[in-house]
Amino acid sequence: MIIINANPIAFSIGPIAVHWYGLMYVMGITVGLLVAWPYAISKGFTQSQLEKVVIWAVPAGLVGARLYYVIQQPLGPYFAEPWRILAAWEGGMAFYGAIFAVVIVLLVAGWRLQISILKLLDFGAIFAVVGQFFGRIGNFINGDIIGYPTSLPWGVVYTNPNSFAPLHDIAYQPAAVYEALIDVLLFGLLWWLRNKLKPGMLFFVYIIGYSLSQIIVFIWRDNEIVFLGFKQAQLTAMAVIVGAVIVFLVVSRWKSKATTGT
Repeated sequence: MIIINANPIAFSIGPIAVHWYGLMYVMGITVGLLVAWPYAISKGFTQSQLEKVVIWAVPAGLVGARLYYVIQQPLGPYFAEPWRILAAWEGGMAFYGAIFAVVIVLLVAGWRLQISILKLLDFGAIFAVVGQFFGRIGNFINGDIIGYPTSLPWGVVYTNPNSFAPLHDIAYQPAAVYEALIDVLLFGLLWWLRNKLKPGMLFFVYIIGYSLSQIIVFIWRDNEIVFLGFKQAQLTAMAVIVGAVIVFLVVSRWKSKATTGT
């Protein structure tokens, strides 16, 4: 088994505690932009256009991720202490919330700036899959994304008392590592396809691939079953796949009509 004795707090500056989770988010955003920005430039976007998009998309993603997590929890504690809604350092960001919020921003930005929404979505897909990987590293350090208790040789014991793991003397399946490995594979697929597909297709590959990964990984993630043997994230993933397929068919039909002029 693997022993992790990491404190979720990386260091403190006076009364301010800097968490590994927050550092990984900063790293994910930074590296995600370093990778996705040149890709977007190669697709015809200007620096000015991208700056206007990113300045709204990044905060929207962070707020969306936090709010989507909060609404899935018992709301009593948040009503009692509303400031905790923004206390992401306590653990709790739901990536689907980030996806939903950023997609809305990209749709509005594309319309307002009169630039290709489909190419913007592809830019967002490259950025997202890179950022996710670093977020999963933060989850792994925290112990806030874990699987069921296990006797597998790669099971992880979180011995630090400040860890988010429920117990500190048993091994859990490293669900965050599973998700990080999937992010690497998904990034490799997207990067290979980035110049081979029509605008917008990269985003659909990403969103369907990510959703399929959630259905699979949550078989081992220790989350409550909510309906017909499925967990919340699995149900969301199924709905997203259905929605993505419908949108893809509508967009494909619309583009086909626009091309033929019928």
